[in-house]
Amino acid sequence: MQKKEYYLPYGHQYIDEEDIKEVVKVLKGDWITQGSKVAEFGKDLADYTGAKYAVVFNSGTAALHTAYFAANIKEDDEIITSPITFLSTANAALFLRAYPVFVDIEKDTGNINPDLIEKAITKRTKAIIPVDYGGYPVDLEKISKIAKKHNLLVIEDACHALGAEYRYSSQPSTHHLQLDNWVKVGNCRYSDMTIFSFHPVKSITTGEGGAVLTNNKKFYEKLLLFRNHGVTQNPDKFLNKDLVSGPTSHLLPSWYYEMQLLGYNYRLTDIQCALGISQLKKLSKFIQRRREIAQIYQDAFKNNDFFDLPQEKDYAKSSWHLYPIKLKDKYKNKKREIFAKLRGKGLGVQVHYIPVYWQPYYQELGYKKGICPNAEDFYRREISIPLYPAMSDEEIEYVTRKIFEVFKEV
Repeated sequence: MQKKEYYLPYGHQYIDEEDIKEVVKVLKGDWITQGSKVAEFGKDLADYTGAKYAVVFNSGTAALHTAYFAANIKEDDEIITSPITFLSTANAALFLRAYPVFVDIEKDTGNINPDLIEKAITKRTKAIIPVDYGGYPVDLEKISKIAKKHNLLVIEDACHALGAEYRYSSQPSTHHLQLDNWVKVGNCRYSDMTIFSFHPVKSITTGEGGAVLTNNKKFYEKLLLFRNHGVTQNPDKFLNKDLVSGPTSHLLPSWYYEMQLLGYNYRLTDIQCALGISQLKKLSKFIQRRREIAQIYQDAFKNNDFFDLPQEKDYAKSSWHLYPIKLKDKYKNKKREIFAKLRGKGLGVQVHYIPVYWQPYYQELGYKKGICPNAEDFYRREISIPLYPAMSDEEIEYVTRKIFEVFKEV
């Protein structure tokens, strides 16, 4: 009997009938945007992560841009980040005419190397933007200590990491980890703001979407303003005090609003928020399944001669947004051939990422190749293989079998 053939992408959404029902309810209701589901989704995200506030946006990019604005990152400021990330992490700084400064990564995790951050800090540095690559949390406690020493903000790009966890030390002055000190990424214990994305390949999806979480009320209020053209209709926030508190304040018209800063339309619809609320209820199951699949891969590929496997350190539990394999020296220069053969076998593999500063636009800005050698070597080796909750055991077995077939052919 001939084995079934597949096409399995590296990531894919999981939408069930309950998700569809919740979206249909909104479509049949009065408010399909700017309604109650927006605040409800934000509250659910805050409750899940343990943060005080969450503001949702129409993309992870919009969330990053708004967080940088709320942090008062402006022209000629610098932010420190990783080159192994999607373009938005750095681009959002360029939107505000600030400069991304790229710091090299850890070879094993793909995350920014905290030990190299201080060397990159200048008088113009405003924030550190660590990226939880592939869903694997950065050593946020260590980065937070560096930021506090230099009076910098930490904005965690956790677009890969909703559902991930990290362990913190019990005493602020130590880095001794306790078994029970686990918190969700997004709780903002060590970051000023945390960013999530709800693209279809992420932990949960709203089609497109993103969020900023924070424990800082001033940031929260600024995030809300920037998301909606810089406009408020809250009388308590109006700047025109004569109108609000004068003798005719009781005549304040209901249609009155104020634009207080130059914002954008970065709103997420109630349709999408209804999907997000429903998806969030299943997040724990999604993450559990991702971890099960990752463990199957770890067991199947253990001690292979072709590529190295991602590993978790004792302070982190990955959300396993990605399962990135890294080609060993013998195969590094055959990546194009291997990638093409894997695609030819029905595996929708991908590469995460080309170093940001390699892009032509960044080259034109004056960034040079060679500034982050570990990141460049990581790019030359990395291939992301299929991993998403809807995968069946049969499909997982197909992936492992085809991968071994390809490497034996090579």
